[in-house]
Amino acid sequence: MKPIINFSLLLVIVFTATVITSQPLFAQEKPLALNPILPTYSKVYDDQRDPFVDAKAALSLANASNRQVLIEIGGNWCTWCYKMNQFLINNPDVYQALHSKYVVLKVNVSDSNDNEAFMKSLPPVMGYPHMFISTAQGKMILSKDTAELLDGDQYSVQQWLRFIDDWSVTTLAIQNQ
Repeated sequence: MKPIINFSLLLVIVFTATVITSQPLFAQEKPLALNPILPTYSKVYDDQRDPFVDAKAALSLANASNRQVLIEIGGNWCTWCYKMNQFLINNPDVYQALHSKYVVLKVNVSDSNDNEAFMKSLPPVMGYPHMFISTAQGKMILSKDTAELLDGDQYSVQQWLRFIDDWSVTTLAIQNQ
């Protein structure tokens, strides 16, 4: 429980920090065809990016757009990360549902940059890709092993859509009434 509280506190601190960075919120590169307005941190694992800066931007965007933040831990070296990305691209209904209800924050973990300080603020991760869901206010609400979204050795559209819906702002608001 302590790592979850630490991460929640970290995200609140990052969210409320007044340091302005030179990183643009939206990428200037050619966007993915399925969603033209995705920040770079939502599209790629990049060992040069600062996950603290990206978390601040993701929380700000989530707050402004009434979405949760889905933190995806992985890397370009990760076979299952690649399979998950291909699954999302090949299933536009899942892709659109994901990005309409969550701000995705991809955090690189690799030999070239293990983002140790950021990873220490999270509960332990046993495999990759791994996902965490945070509210726009920085409260950690879920740690998710992506193997739970598989049907056999393939990702399941139904399980993904259920997962996306179950942890959305709208569903949680209804449950908390």
